Order: sequence, then C-alpha cells, then structure tokens
Amino acid sequence: MSFLMIAVMKGEKNTLSTIRKFLVEYKEEYLFGLVLLALVVLSYGLAPLIPHKVFYEIISPVQNTAIITVTLINTWTMARHSEGIRVRYVHAWIMAAISVIMIAGAIYRMFTNAELLPAEGIFAFDGWEMVGGDLLAWLILAYPSELLRPGWLTWKNGLKRLLPVVVLGAIDIFVPWDLRWLLALVPVVWVALLFKHVRDYRRYAEENYGSVEQTDERWVIRYLLMVLVLGISYTYLCFSNEPTRLFTQQWLMFFVIIYTNDQIIFHSKPWIENAEEEEEEAKIESNADYRAKLEQWMKTEKPYLNPEFRLMDLRQILPLNRTYLSQLINTEYNCNFYQFVTNYRIEEAKRLMREHPNMTMEDVAIQSGFSSARTFYRAFDREVEMTPKEWLATQSE
Repeated sequence: MSFLMIAVMKGEKNTLSTIRKFLVEYKEEYLFGLVLLALVVLSYGLAPLIPHKVFYEIISPVQNTAIITVTLINTWTMARHSEGIRVRYVHAWIMAAISVIMIAGAIYRMFTNAELLPAEGIFAFDGWEMVGGDLLAWLILAYPSELLRPGWLTWKNGLKRLLPVVVLGAIDIFVPWDLRWLLALVPVVWVALLFKHVRDYRRYAEENYGSVEQTDERWVIRYLLMVLVLGISYTYLCFSNEPTRLFTQQWLMFFVIIYTNDQIIFHSKPWIENAEEEEEEAKIESNADYRAKLEQWMKTEKPYLNPEFRLMDLRQILPLNRTYLSQLINTEYNCNFYQFVTNYRIEEAKRLMREHPNMTMEDVAIQSGFSSARTFYRAFDREVEMTPKEWLATQSE
C-alpha cells in the first residue's frame, strides 16, 4: 500500500512538473491569445453602440477597403520576398484568394445595392453562409498546414480536408436539420490537428537542433491562436442578432492579415528545412567509444557555445548518419539532442556565474551559447526550477 501511495505521489509530482514546464514554456503565447480574445469580447460589447447608418455607410466600407488593400499588398510583397520558400508562395496565394473573394463581394453589392448585412431584424447565418466561413478558414489554415509539414499541402490533401464541410452543407439543403454548430466546429478540429503537428514538429526539432528557437514554432502557435479567436468570433457573428456584429470580425481579420505578413516577412527563417538525405552508414564502434569521443569533444572544443549547433555537426567526430546520432543521444543520455546541448549550456552558465558573479545575465546567456537572454532564462528555470539569480544567491549562502 505504501509503495502504491509513493508511486501515486511521484506520478502527481511528475504531472505537476510537466504542467509547470508547459505553462512556463508557452505562457507568453497563450497570454497573447487570451488578450486578443478579451479585446474581441470588448469589441462585441461596444459594437451595438455604433449607429447602424454610420456603420453601413462609413465604417463597413472603410474596413472592407482596408482589408482588400492589405491583402493585395501582401500578395505582392509575399510573392516578391518568397526567396524560393514554398510556404511563402502558399501564403501569397491565400492573400490573392481572399482579395478576389472580397472584391467579388464588393462588386456584387455595388450592382445589386445589397448590404453586407441588413440593418434591422434577426439575421443569423444559414448553413450555406457558414460553409462560406469554413472555406475562408480552409484558406487561412493552408499556411500552417504547409509550414508544419512541408510538401503535405497538395490539392488532393486540401480537398480531403474540405470534404466534411461540403457534406454538411449538402445535408443542410436536403434535410431540415440545424447543422450550423457542426459547421462551426469543423475549423476547430482543423486547428486542433495543427496543434498536434506543432507538437510533433517540436519533437523533430529537439532531436536535431541545439537551439529550437530558430524553428520559431512559437509564431505558429500564435498564428493558430489568432485563427481560433477568429473562428470563435465568426461563430458568434453567425448566431448573433446584432447587425453591427461585423465590425469586430472585420477589424480582427485586418489585424490577423497585417500581423501575419509582418511575422513572415521579417522572420529570416520561418521554419527549419527538411532533413537532408544521407547514405546509411554502419556503426564501427561501440556506443561507449562514441560516448567517450563525444564527451571529450564537448569538453575541449565546446561546440555548444555556437547557438546554431546542430545534431549533424556531431559528424565532425562521429562517422554516423542522422538516425544513429539521434539514437546515440537518446540511449546514452536518456534525452533528445536539444536537452543534451541545453544541459551543457546551463553548466557553462553556472560556471560563468560562479567565477564572474558581477557578469550580467545577458552576457552569461550569450557566452553560454544561448541565442538570447530570454531563451536562457526560460531554459534555466525549466531545468533548474529556479531563476539564474535565485540559483546564484544559493551559491553565496
């Protein structure tokens, strides 16, 4: 019984530790999503205060014109700065498609004198109008789909993802069922699947890179959170009775487009490249021999001080391909390559702090091989479970 209680307590401790590390690792990203959602809720609360005539004759046309303008500009800039990266071409096509859809809608309303939404009454969207929203979500989610799994996004795979929406839309026509909630949930499922791929890609990055910050998966999480907030807002728009509800959706769409384009253009490496192909090589020594060589090299040469240190850099001393190198780290050190390198960097940081207690934490971070002080603080807190300054204080006691 006591053994069982100890096991349960240990399991609870491990679970709490995992949750704590998760919250520390991504707290800024989820805070970003919560703040954005709070702003959307506030906007929906204030939107009814806008006079309907002012909204339809002034605000809505200005918002539509702004969205069309930025999508056209983003199409041009993304195509111009694609740098041969396929995912940037994908984003350029997304912007072009959104531009075409919005321009077509504006022309239709111009020649039919139709309003984007009538000014009075209850105007909940029907099934086919929600299908249109799902099509827009399908376009927006094409970017992270290609980003997380380079080469996966083909017309065949894209249309397969869209199939549930088409089926639900067709059922909505012929069967008197209210399927709007199901249509609203389809994009949520898409986003959830992409979050899973973020986790899988993070695992791949940690197996191959000493600084996973260069993969910038944090930006992908922010993008997915923005899409999720956009979807929540759209769902409320579909079921709301307030004519000015579109005000929030339009400014939110404008923000997502502007913010996304800025992040993609000004991130020099939006995602790491695919692993290069290698010829299979036979192991010629025991793992113990390889481990001894590796530890001697890490001790004398300190390659981990390079923020861009990669798994394949180990081939300078070990004649193994990527698979064997990864297996060696996993089996001999019971961790992935990223954790292996981070441990060396943290030990180097501890040495610097002990020998140079007046050194700034920014200098400690850079001289230890971390890409930034922010990355250093996050890694140190995760592994040591205290901040660098707290740890340094314990050394002087």
